[in-house]
Order: sequence, then structure tokens, then C-alpha cells
Amino acid sequence: MRSTGSLFEDLALAHVQREGLVLLTRNFNSRFGELDLVLRDRETVVFLEVRYRRSQAFGGGLDSVSAAKRDRLGKAASLFLQANPRLAHHACRFDVMAISGSAAAPTFNWQRNAFDIP
Repeated sequence: MRSTGSLFEDLALAHVQREGLVLLTRNFNSRFGELDLVLRDRETVVFLEVRYRRSQAFGGGLDSVSAAKRDRLGKAASLFLQANPRLAHHACRFDVMAISGSAAAPTFNWQRNAFDIP
């Protein structure tokens, strides 16, 4: 059985691909954590964090990306770029895809350029 995380990453990937983004890799693991989806949006490298919340009762997916999580994502992205030097000269951005509802009827809230890494 597939995990809930994988299922919603698949849905997020299909959603951004319909918008023209191209998958570079998924689930890039580093000592700082995992990058869910790494994509290309024209000449920009996009690090997409996928967050699923069945309910908004305790805050949505966007709210769940804390400062500490953003820091870890930035460090993981830096390692990804070191491992892929051909992409290092491209502009980068960090997006968050907050998904709510069910897998059969998901609601997407795609926050492009959701945060900056100092």
C-alpha cells in the first residue's frame, strides 16, 4: 500500500506538470532532510514542499512549514545544487503546495516563492 505522502506528492506533481513544470527529481534525501519534488520552471529550479492536511482545524499546510523546516529545506537544496552543478547557476525558488480534501477531490493551494532562504 502506498503511503499518504506519496499519494499526495503524486497529485501535486501532476498538478504542477499541467502548469508546465518539469520534474528533475523527487524525494532527494540529505542529512538535513528530504526535498519532496525538485522541478524546473523554465530556467528556474523549484524546490516544492508538499503538505497535506485533511482538515484546516490546526492550521493549513502552509502554516506547517516552520522557520526550522525552511532552514533545513534551504540546506538540503544547497546540497542538491552541489550534487547537480549544471543547475547551480539557475535561479531558485521555494514553493509550498498545500493540499486539503480527499485524494479523489483534492484542493490545491500552490504558494509560489513561498519563502526565501537568507
